[in-house]
Amino acid sequence: MSNKRRGVLYWISAWWLVAACIYIVSIESTPDFGADRTSHPLRWLVQLFTGPLSDATWQTIHYFMRKTFHFVGYGVQGLAWFRAWRMTLPDARLLAQAGLALLGTALVASCDEWHQTFLPNRTGSPWDVLLDCCGAAALIGMAWMYMRFFRRTRHNSGE
Repeated sequence: MSNKRRGVLYWISAWWLVAACIYIVSIESTPDFGADRTSHPLRWLVQLFTGPLSDATWQTIHYFMRKTFHFVGYGVQGLAWFRAWRMTLPDARLLAQAGLALLGTALVASCDEWHQTFLPNRTGSPWDVLLDCCGAAALIGMAWMYMRFFRRTRHNSGE
């Protein structure tokens, strides 16, 4: 489909998921989602499955849970950006689409961390931006490899 003939619904379908991901980041980038506020409910939930945990053990688990959420959440956001760029620039190379997706994710992650520096119970960290970008790169990379190698194989086999 030619870029010139695409209607508003096409562009909405291409970019709505990116907008939804940015909206979720904006909700999570508030004092309510600081480590001091997520610790108690998450600890309660984890202890339903594990039984009581020492404070030191919980602090370690909580830290890694939060970092895992960063990695996976921004990985999903990276995929949303990748999908949007693939729909927007269908004739571009996969690597260019993946690069644009990573750039978009990095910009959102940077803005999120910068915003957190202004909140009383949050801190902004360039290490979190790096972690976010690694999550995006990992999931975009997996999607890119699938599209680059497996779709070509399936297409060439006549399916």
